[in-house]
Amino acid sequence: MGTRDGAERDRVPAPAGGGLWVQLLGPVTLLVDQRPVAVGGPGARGVLALLALNANQVLAQGEIIDALWGHDPPATARTIVHGHVSSLRRTLARAQEAVPEAVPRVELRTVSPGYQLMIDEQRVDAHRARALLERSERMAPARRAGVLADAIALWRGPVLADVGEFITAPDLEELRLAIHGARIDAELELGRHSESIAEIGALVRENPHSERFTGQLVRALYHSGRRADALDAYHNFSRRLVRELGIEPGPGLRELHGRVLADDLDAGDKDDEDRARHVAPMQLPPAIPALAGRAAAFEWLDDLLARAGSNSHVVGIVSGTAGVGKSALVLSWAHRVAERFPDGVLYAGLCGFDPNHPPRDPVEVLAQLLNGLGVRSSELPETVDERAGLYRSLLAGRRVLVVLDDARTAAQVRPLLAPAAGAVTVVTSRARLDDLAVSAAARLLTLSTLRHCDAARVITELTDDRPELAELSGTLAELCGYLPLALRIVGARLAGRPPGAAHELIGALHDERTRLGALELDSTGADEAPIGVRAALDVSVAELSATEAETLCALGVFPGGAVRPHLVAALCVIDVSEARRRLRGLAAQNLLTESAPDTFVAHDLVRAYAAELARHGEDDSGCVLLTRALDYYLAVADTARRSLGTVVDGLDCRHRVPAEAVPDVDGFDRALDWFAAEWPNVLAMVRRGLAAGRVAEVWQLARLAHPYRVNRPHWDDWIALVDTGLSAAREAADQHALFWMLISRCAARLIFERLDGLLDDAERALEIAERLGERSLEVTARIHRGCALTSLGRHSEAFAAQLAALAEAESIGDETLRVQAMHNYAEAQKRAGGYSEAIEFQSRAFEMYARLGLHGDVIRGLANLAEMKLYAGDLVEAERTARDTIELAAERDFTLQEGVGRLILGRVLRSRGDLDGACTELAAALELHELVGDAHVDDLRAELKRVRAEFGAPSREPRGP
Repeated sequence: MGTRDGAERDRVPAPAGGGLWVQLLGPVTLLVDQRPVAVGGPGARGVLALLALNANQVLAQGEIIDALWGHDPPATARTIVHGHVSSLRRTLARAQEAVPEAVPRVELRTVSPGYQLMIDEQRVDAHRARALLERSERMAPARRAGVLADAIALWRGPVLADVGEFITAPDLEELRLAIHGARIDAELELGRHSESIAEIGALVRENPHSERFTGQLVRALYHSGRRADALDAYHNFSRRLVRELGIEPGPGLRELHGRVLADDLDAGDKDDEDRARHVAPMQLPPAIPALAGRAAAFEWLDDLLARAGSNSHVVGIVSGTAGVGKSALVLSWAHRVAERFPDGVLYAGLCGFDPNHPPRDPVEVLAQLLNGLGVRSSELPETVDERAGLYRSLLAGRRVLVVLDDARTAAQVRPLLAPAAGAVTVVTSRARLDDLAVSAAARLLTLSTLRHCDAARVITELTDDRPELAELSGTLAELCGYLPLALRIVGARLAGRPPGAAHELIGALHDERTRLGALELDSTGADEAPIGVRAALDVSVAELSATEAETLCALGVFPGGAVRPHLVAALCVIDVSEARRRLRGLAAQNLLTESAPDTFVAHDLVRAYAAELARHGEDDSGCVLLTRALDYYLAVADTARRSLGTVVDGLDCRHRVPAEAVPDVDGFDRALDWFAAEWPNVLAMVRRGLAAGRVAEVWQLARLAHPYRVNRPHWDDWIALVDTGLSAAREAADQHALFWMLISRCAARLIFERLDGLLDDAERALEIAERLGERSLEVTARIHRGCALTSLGRHSEAFAAQLAALAEAESIGDETLRVQAMHNYAEAQKRAGGYSEAIEFQSRAFEMYARLGLHGDVIRGLANLAEMKLYAGDLVEAERTARDTIELAAERDFTLQEGVGRLILGRVLRSRGDLDGACTELAAALELHELVGDAHVDDLRAELKRVRAEFGAPSREPRGP
């Protein structure tokens, strides 16, 4: 069975063979390039199965726990689930390292209240099977039979065969039977009756109460000349239903039985060969060469065809910024699928954003389309409504493709839509044309720039694969922002030129002031605008309102990346709702992309264009806008950090902007989220501020952002911030500034144990504090000096320093400094082997952290206690505390702290002889430490190697770390 009579080109396209696939229709399997990848035990496979079954949806952690353990989950269920998710996330990341960038990525996200697997659903066999069934409904019988045979072939055995007793998916069994039934229907329509009998008989035995399969068996037997067997099949089924269920067959099956008795069952409807034929217009201009890396976009367009059924039409909008390749994509696709539209393909260029022509009036475009449909110009109605009515009448009942290229507005497009059932209209535009989503149920694809490898390939192809240019193509592609128009201009400028021209062009592209000029070609006509990115964007910007243009100019001064309404409100001195409206207006013209709710990003070349606009504005506008941006970040960072811990530096910048301009950053988690989202902008602001000589604001912002990195340490990011702040402090010649930036650098070096210069920084800070005569500063410096001594192994000096700091903190009544000294004295004792005293002081510090609401310190204190209990030989408490650390750290995305917790847990498990578990935890710890740039990853790697060498050895007595 499963004969392929349909044309191969008509088969529902599968995703490209590379990349990740998830198989659920059998044992749960993760494939990369068709090769299985180890996922883990039944628990990890079960979590993968649940997330894949709910692809792209947020699955609550409680639902996962219920699915894995039913109503009796273990006490550590949440920790176990998080461990499975972390392991899956690492597996996915490693598996995709060798996958080409053009292949869509699979991402496992943490999204409250659970997790979300972002994956193309066509890469999950269960979803693909369902999609094939749905799409087959609109296909001719031969093609339908082949497609459904492909769907059935996705089953490799019992579904979810190896994930435990609680995870079930009964709908997948129903799906399998539905696909079998639909394929047999297609086979019978094709007249393959006798060939189908054996297969249908097996399905009837497997599903003895199925009226569908019984009816198919009756039909197949009857049309095979076995009328008596057909009647027997019905009677056997009827008796079985009465005997086992006490019911009679349904009316449909009874009617079929009556027709068999009367011997008047027809073989089926005729093929569609008698369908009326039309003369089919073919108006497409020549195809523009397709760009690499557009497989996902072609699949989206292909999906429009599948959605255009016998009772519906489909409208698709391909939108994107100037030069992203919308027309090239759609025209290439239209040529590829034109033969699927027996009634023709219509095309109209609408000149919506053409710098050399005004937008075309719909009445003019309708004349062109009606001419293509055979209407003479002398017969055309006068008004747009009359022409649109005639257009719709002529398209009624015709399966056509209409391509409307470069639309300006929804109003320009609306009269040109093809409403006929089975018709497809594809519109390209720089604007999103959201109105069409409401009025015409249009589907929207926002076309993005190319991936790095695909963009580089465009340049090498346009320059005839010259080896000397191939080496530079990646750099050139990056400087073009991976924008197809820019890539083609670069290719044209370098074609046939000597090698030195590429280096000259790279120099021009590196300079923001000459970048857009380098991406320009002379026009071919005297009255035509130049060909280039600037000219393309000029047309888009001309469509903006005055306030939107002002906002784009303001963004040209801002040095960061993603922008949000509160920042724009501060920059433009407007309220937040107006800022949001302006940003969405810019996004509607594809000058910005709303990458997440209320988060807007400009393409690199749009940013360069905006910067050019800003330079041509008022002379002092740049300084004013930079001041507003600095004030905004100082105010919000200061507000946010107060939810992360106690303020000890005396800075207060909250007054710099009105309270209504500050987003809601109250609470520990909101503050963390704000810093995480804004961190690239904070770094960009301190760098721009330092270059502009705004040294006071720079060191203050660096200090205000410091608590975030204390909670979520990352070496490269943290030290970049601190070094910039330290440079500003030196330029400011401000002793308080220098003190706090030295303390910040001490903290970063202590957490990552980067010992070079550590003690020098602490002692310099102490000297400054003593000169200033401020006791709280002296205590702070003494604590950091004591920590440096601990790290250097000078334990007795460290004890003295921390105890002295503790006594002085108590004398001045500063609880924050007191708990810091207590914690760090415990750390010194731990390193010196005084575990009992270390546990006593760390426990007291832990209680104070909890009382003071210092959530980050609570997690660090837990990790420290776990390590102390491990060294003291209390493995039970060490394991419990380590698991608590892991759970709390993972919830807050504290990567280093989770890594420390897993390292301790791995050592505990090793000490207890669980080498398998130890390897798992140590491998996770190594990966987490690598992510944050920890200096000791080589030591961790060596430790993991030693434990792996022991794996499989006979059990040993528990031992110390």
